[in-house]
Amino acid sequence: MTVEVKSGTTGGIGTSPVRPDGTLKVTGEFAFSSDLWADRMLWGATLRSPHPRARISGIDLTAALALPGVHAVLTAEDVPGAKHYGLEHRDQPVLAMGQVRYAGEPVAIVAADHPETARRAAARIAVQYEVLPPVVDGEAALDPAAERVHEAGNLLRHVPIRKGPQDLTAPVVVVGEYEVGMQDQAFLGPESGLAIPAEDGGVELFIATQWLHGDLGQVADCLGLPPEKVRLTLAGVGGAFGGREDVSMQVHACMLALHTGRPVKMVYSREESFFGHVHRHPARLRYEHGADADGRLLYVKARIVLDGGAYASTSMAVVANATTLGIGPYRVPSVTMDGYAVYTNNPPCGAMRGFGAVQACFAYESQMDRLAAAVGLDPVEVRVRNALEPGDTMPTGQVVDGPAPVAELLRRVRDLPPFERADPDPRELPGGVANTTHGEGVRRGVGYGIGIKNVGFSEGFDDYSTARVRLEVVGGEPAAVVHTAAAEVGQGLVTVMAQIVRTELGVQRVTVATADTTIGSAGSSSASRQTYVTGGAVKAACEAVRRELHRRSGGAAGADLVTVLGEGPVDETVEWRHKPTFPLDPGTGQGNAHVQYAFAAHRATVDVDVELGLIRVVEIATAQDVGRALHPQSVRGQIAGGTAQGLGLAVMEEIQVVDGLIRNPSFTDYLIPTILDVPPMHIDVLELGDPSAPYGLRGVGEPPTISSTPAIVAAIRAATGVDLRRVPVRPEHLTGT
Repeated sequence: MTVEVKSGTTGGIGTSPVRPDGTLKVTGEFAFSSDLWADRMLWGATLRSPHPRARISGIDLTAALALPGVHAVLTAEDVPGAKHYGLEHRDQPVLAMGQVRYAGEPVAIVAADHPETARRAAARIAVQYEVLPPVVDGEAALDPAAERVHEAGNLLRHVPIRKGPQDLTAPVVVVGEYEVGMQDQAFLGPESGLAIPAEDGGVELFIATQWLHGDLGQVADCLGLPPEKVRLTLAGVGGAFGGREDVSMQVHACMLALHTGRPVKMVYSREESFFGHVHRHPARLRYEHGADADGRLLYVKARIVLDGGAYASTSMAVVANATTLGIGPYRVPSVTMDGYAVYTNNPPCGAMRGFGAVQACFAYESQMDRLAAAVGLDPVEVRVRNALEPGDTMPTGQVVDGPAPVAELLRRVRDLPPFERADPDPRELPGGVANTTHGEGVRRGVGYGIGIKNVGFSEGFDDYSTARVRLEVVGGEPAAVVHTAAAEVGQGLVTVMAQIVRTELGVQRVTVATADTTIGSAGSSSASRQTYVTGGAVKAACEAVRRELHRRSGGAAGADLVTVLGEGPVDETVEWRHKPTFPLDPGTGQGNAHVQYAFAAHRATVDVDVELGLIRVVEIATAQDVGRALHPQSVRGQIAGGTAQGLGLAVMEEIQVVDGLIRNPSFTDYLIPTILDVPPMHIDVLELGDPSAPYGLRGVGEPPTISSTPAIVAAIRAATGVDLRRVPVRPEHLTGT
């Protein structure tokens, strides 16, 4: 652009400007969706099934309707449009119809003038259940003789991967069976939203979500309304990690608002939130690695079973990720892998940070440690010998066409100085280590892990984002407004969009408009894709603005921007897509399924009291290629946060499900890492630009969650000598009690 812009613009890409929402959040002034309020507002509540599998033989609403202050009690018969919703496969009832398939399934909803009245009314609804034996084991669900959770059967998707010759043998073979427990996203803001009936017969929904247009399509269909009569606006989101991709109370709040003609707010309690969103799939995995005497892989055979729970959610995509990424960032000439996603009567599972790659990484990295021991190699060296390089092929046959610094990441974390005990040594303090010991039984271990993750939606999904950039004169100086439907869920996207506009247009004043459905879709804030795809759309919209400015100025050098904008604002809307992906071959799993690959490596140091089974992670070192750090401080924050979430899965986080019932739906019993559990971290950020991505960037948010878990467990194995094959690791796994 030859138009003159003011020099000295700050806060562009590559810097770390203060996040506009940061101060408000840390001071408690930020308005989250649970803070919403409207005049004459009613409160919604949900009655949920206490049984994982049962037929509904009758529902009596009389006592609930008789309670003063109750304005509506609705069941499946009151759903005005489509009776089912779902992200990929619409199999989940808005409200249970004839049967329930998991404990916690919504059966009826209530609107009342006080939240406690709504809860009391819901408790008065009398439901007659014929309790049936639940299907709760994923492997057993695959048996053709098993009871069917859905009429079509229990198999959601089978993904076979066949690469290279299928009959290879090897002089060194290691076999292992592994298990991953069900993890919760544990976001701090439970599900909430406010629905307001509109004068045109439609509804306005202010909602904490990850995907405004994903919600819009499902909500409009279930309400029996055209999409233009359902308008969604993003409310303040208190974290997501995949748990807000699916619809929860969106349709319920809108139904109650339309039925009563008044605004209706729904806010889940913490306990209800455990039933109100999907979780990470529990998994069982069997791996066989064959290698030569030097530790170079010849083949991998694997079987992965993901328990998807009662409804599909994103299980079909998750199992594809688990299998296509299931050998890790390694060069393997022969792959025989089968991934299965199955229905059970357990709570539904779907998207969570890492999206299938987490479960697979725990297994294949455990196998790499076993292989290192079998051939007498250092755990890092055996990985380096097999590390992917640019030009290598994935199990799907897709060529790795961007930077793949697998060996470099591993060497970087290995070569960092070893962690030294703090001074004074905790064993010398009152109470000793963890207030339980003076260190008599404490052993130290070091472990490594590296993982691979795809970025963006895969398998031919039309993955795009829409961005509108408006440049105008405000108060005598140029100012820009950027508008997308991309959900800011805490990852810092609003900051990055403003940085891109400042960089591309050279204007200091940038406003990021509230995300809503009055503009085209931006897709989901998941798959580490928003900076790539919505950032790409914002960049492209800015380029369109520059072209229009160039046209107006006639290409004259040095034209004043304010003068050129005197003709009126420049307003450009762009849809931007990355390079295409393609479906997997259903028989062989071959195909260019993914947009981009991202890599992270971890070294974990742990102290374990082998007598008490207590674990403390004392240091973590990590190295990750981010392509280009648009906001370096946020990049480091994403890496630290993702690592902490992987730590949680390694040693504490698990939803305890017994016979289909969640036994620990609270943060008292479902443990997540606190600041006291997260150790010092050394974070090494590489910037090896991806030539296909805007600014060369690479998705950041998920890779650290993937490789931190196996690194920590490897360190625990090194400290204890116990062959650990399940996460999270519990004290009884170490002490045998």
